[in-house]
Amino acid sequence: METAENAAVAEQDATRGSVDVDTAVLLLGAGVTAVTHPLLYVKLLIQVGHEPLPPAVGTTMFGRRVLYLPGFFSYAQHIVTVDGKTGLFRGLSPRIACSVISTVVRGKAKQVELQSKTKDQQTSLRKVVKETTKEMVVQCLSRVAAHPFHVMSVRCMAQFVGREVKYGGLFSCTIRILKEEGVAGFYVGLMPHMLGDVLFLWCCNLLGHFINCYAVDENLTQASAVRSYTKIVMGIAVSILTYPFMLVADLMAVNNCGLAAGLPPHSPIFKSWLHCWNHLSQKGYLFRGSSFFFRRVPVTSLTPVED
Repeated sequence: METAENAAVAEQDATRGSVDVDTAVLLLGAGVTAVTHPLLYVKLLIQVGHEPLPPAVGTTMFGRRVLYLPGFFSYAQHIVTVDGKTGLFRGLSPRIACSVISTVVRGKAKQVELQSKTKDQQTSLRKVVKETTKEMVVQCLSRVAAHPFHVMSVRCMAQFVGREVKYGGLFSCTIRILKEEGVAGFYVGLMPHMLGDVLFLWCCNLLGHFINCYAVDENLTQASAVRSYTKIVMGIAVSILTYPFMLVADLMAVNNCGLAAGLPPHSPIFKSWLHCWNHLSQKGYLFRGSSFFFRRVPVTSLTPVED
């Protein structure tokens, strides 16, 4: 009898401990989201092509004169000047909701995977493919669940361009989108976002596997350390290559929704995300917003500076 009671108590403690850990993870994620929000806010405004500050003329190390667009700190200071310090956190509440929902979906999927996990006797490459496939499914599920809140957050932030007040809190955003666009409005830009996520996962995992298997020498004293950093380096490199998908997804979330940032003359009205991609490609804007600093615009009319 005591054994059964002890087992029940242990199970309750384990459940309580798991809940505490999940709560801590959610709170930590919400905190990180809040701290990094000004970065993504400035990034979003650069993505939609809003440049309220004049560029400054500078000189490269080779004597070429270029125009430097304002960096993060100058842009953030401009937002503070216009909207105050709280203005840097416009669109934060739907973004926190997006982060929380994504974390919950991933956590539930991980629990199901651990319960059904069996001993894997497959070869290394097959194991990588199998694990990546599972990660892809989880990523797609979390993206579908969280994307409506991403759309809300992007639109709230994009209101800075035209000084609109169309989108406010979570409830008002939900009602507005349902009324004007229906359920489909919550999933504008979902396809390029998911494609970018899927490409990132497969490229990162497969490239990391091949480099660790064929490029890292087993006789190297620091081979294990090198392998542990391979996926991190691959993640940074692949994220640069898949950035255009994220850019297109954000632009489609704003396009033709009634905000100045998504309407002419700020932006053409795109028929599809492929139309948006082609437009950005022709203009050379596929990586717009990928950098916060040293954003240069060449000035062909200026002559090189002489020493």
